[in-house]
Amino acid sequence: MVNSSSAPENVTMMFSYTQEVDDVTRTVFLIMSLLCFSFFFYLIAVMLKVFFTTPHIQENPRYILFVHMLINDMLYIISTYFMVLSYMHSIDFPVIVCFIIQSYFGCFFLMTPYNLAVMSLERYIAICFPLRHLQLCTPNTAKYAIAVVWVIGLSLSTVNFITMSYFTERTSYFLYELCGATKVVSPIQNVIRTVINILSFTMVALIILYTYINVMLVARKVGSGGSSTLKAKKTVLLHALQLLLCMASYISNTIETYVNYMYFLIFSNYVLFTCVPRLLSPLIYGIRDEAFQKHIRKACTMTYVCRPQ
Repeated sequence: MVNSSSAPENVTMMFSYTQEVDDVTRTVFLIMSLLCFSFFFYLIAVMLKVFFTTPHIQENPRYILFVHMLINDMLYIISTYFMVLSYMHSIDFPVIVCFIIQSYFGCFFLMTPYNLAVMSLERYIAICFPLRHLQLCTPNTAKYAIAVVWVIGLSLSTVNFITMSYFTERTSYFLYELCGATKVVSPIQNVIRTVINILSFTMVALIILYTYINVMLVARKVGSGGSSTLKAKKTVLLHALQLLLCMASYISNTIETYVNYMYFLIFSNYVLFTCVPRLLSPLIYGIRDEAFQKHIRKACTMTYVCRPQ
């Protein structure tokens, strides 16, 4: 009798303890993420202000591509953060809305590697074909390239959405459920999503590898005196590094499949594999660029001076 009566009490205590841990995890995640995001969004806001208020920077295709990546990554972080918060507080959405969110938020995910590929090609042309750089790489060319990668990304997302909708019964479209990033309607839909991601990252990796090898060959020819060539080589290498970090996002899908409702692991996974690769963009490209350095330093100095004592 004692054992049978104490069992429900133990279950209640365990549930209460788990609920308390989850509440603490939610609070810590919310506070830490808001602090980190505020800092990085402030840096992004400074860089966007520099871009939109400096005419000669607006005419540089490299900066146009860079700002596009900043805006895309910021939208991706905001959208995924919204989904994490809704999951954290168990907010249900209609199934059809979940399909739209999962399909078209995935477009933001694909835009980062696509943009990295275009930026690597721009550096490749600047170093390997310097006489044709001004002719091939213009502001309009950069805008056309951005339009093309968005058409590709939206087309692939539409294929993903159609596949989800086709293999789901129409009567369940308006049922409510949690929108999990790893939700798969059918094995075919899972295969299509995997093939899209693998092909996208493989093509981008090949482009970055090709451009890096050619820039390295030019760097060897000009020797150590070609500072612009060496800088371009480092830039392409950084593109490869960020691509590897973005590919780490695949790990998040695998982890989330096996750790449902383990909030700490899910949030750690989200921060490490989703946020960190995107938040590195303003650090890797913006702060090391001379055009942005002085403005960021000036903005930080003004913030410190204007802070109430």
